[in-house]
Amino acid sequence: MKSKPVMKIAGTGHYLPENILTNKDLEKIMDTTDEWITQRVGIKERRVVGDSGMSTSDMATFAARAAIENAGLKPEDIDAIILATVTPDMNFPSTAIFVQKNLGAVNAAAFDVSAACTGWIYAMTIAEGYIMSGKFKNILVIGAEFLTSLADINDRATYVLFGDGAGAVVVQPADNDHGMIGSYIKSNGELAELLWSYGGGTRANKKVPDQEKMFDENGFDKRSTIRMEGNKVYKYAVRAMIESAEKAMEDAGITEEDLTFLIPHQANLRIIDAIAERVKLHDDKVMRNIQYTGNTSSASIPVALDQAIKQGRIKKGDVVLAAAFGGGFTWGGLVLKI
Repeated sequence: MKSKPVMKIAGTGHYLPENILTNKDLEKIMDTTDEWITQRVGIKERRVVGDSGMSTSDMATFAARAAIENAGLKPEDIDAIILATVTPDMNFPSTAIFVQKNLGAVNAAAFDVSAACTGWIYAMTIAEGYIMSGKFKNILVIGAEFLTSLADINDRATYVLFGDGAGAVVVQPADNDHGMIGSYIKSNGELAELLWSYGGGTRANKKVPDQEKMFDENGFDKRSTIRMEGNKVYKYAVRAMIESAEKAMEDAGITEEDLTFLIPHQANLRIIDAIAERVKLHDDKVMRNIQYTGNTSSASIPVALDQAIKQGRIKKGDVVLAAAFGGGFTWGGLVLKI
């Protein structure tokens, strides 16, 4: 194992909306079945914002408050807020700014990170750099997504996949051999067109292929919805997440024999199983909550981390590997000694 870590996790928290959308509910509104969804991705239900009126920053605020309280701090103790999301409240200001306001974190700098499902891991590596430089001491790192706002109900291949939620951690300088001991991030922009959403970006103002098909009969701009070449994404995701796991372990100076627990990005049960097989961890040492959360993108790993800790599945001294893959393409992993 490599030298003393720079950064540790001091507190964790998460928030999932109260509204539950089951596969049986989806059977009533689209051409799909519970069996079809379960067999392909392992999802039985997902938490959704629905008609609650919540935004991404609202969910992020709930998760952040829980993490700050768990760390034994107050909002004014936070020096920086780094929020990973692809579903911001608006183009600007950043969603992190609204979280800062909601919390009353008056002493913090706040900004967003966009790296799709790998966003929280990217944000953690940024936080590590700030901690290493001595710039900040208490950093709030959040992953928050309102993905159902981008889901196209006319596309059953993608609509069934996504849920909403937020997860957060407070990180501080490490004071012993516990903390983040390894990390790895990577991207490949050549494959961006396989998983994307124009949203409100400037590319949506340009002529795009099949532009006349981008509006439905009600005038809804379908360029805002998630578009995905599922089979191609799946094949690349498996390889990239295995690479993320291997490279993060290499950076930490460990092998799979040193691992205690695995938290993969919750996107597809078959991908999770492939990563678990690669690192040779038994099922009880692998976090799987996709069956009732769906894919919550950048929120999935911090949500799963908090749940695993609160459930007693992760204990002090455990060595935890997290790995993710997302649109961009982006991928990455990190290793934590709890």
